[in-house]
Amino acid sequence: MPKSATQGPTATVPRSRKGAQTRARLLDAAKQVFEGSGFLEARISDIAEQAGLSHGSFYHYFDSKEQIFREVAEIQEALLTVPAEDADEVDPASLSERERIFRANRLYLERYRANARIMGVIEEVSRYDAPVNEARTLRHRHFADRAERAIHRLQDDGQADPEVDPELAALALGSMVARTAELWLVEHWGDYELDMVAEHLTWFEDLGSPTVRHTLRVE
Repeated sequence: MPKSATQGPTATVPRSRKGAQTRARLLDAAKQVFEGSGFLEARISDIAEQAGLSHGSFYHYFDSKEQIFREVAEIQEALLTVPAEDADEVDPASLSERERIFRANRLYLERYRANARIMGVIEEVSRYDAPVNEARTLRHRHFADRAERAIHRLQDDGQADPEVDPELAALALGSMVARTAELWLVEHWGDYELDMVAEHLTWFEDLGSPTVRHTLRVE
């Protein structure tokens, strides 16, 4: 099993409020340094300096650059998966299924855009660091599972083609949203309005289209 994305073997979990605040400062500083320098070029001394701490203070809370990056990545991935209903006071029961999908897609894109620089570094590091890739995979799995449950509900309510495979459809549709966010906000493929992108990614009607029925039907 890979080492935890949040704690290395010599990590110190602060017991005091001051210690927790110092650790949080280091995480925030690390995010800024990784955004500006990338992972490979970033140095522990840069992180400590950005946090206003000595180089030695870093090792009281983290054992390596890899460990603090993994925790930064885990925090960012967790941010992207906070449910839409936790972001405001809108009652999900008052929304149509299409409105819920649009709202979730828009919030995901909004959060991704606000953190696009660090997300680009995370995407890069995930290609060769197993714990970072695991955190990224958990994010994709979260959205795929949520989409699969939504498709089952739509099929039960007669709003989606019953021949569509929910698991495969959730994989395809979730990948579409995640990859679009990366290409648009990290690779800069086009200059679009957020609402327009969210609207194009709202796949509610697609679950009954002839193309989806043909491609994702249960055999």
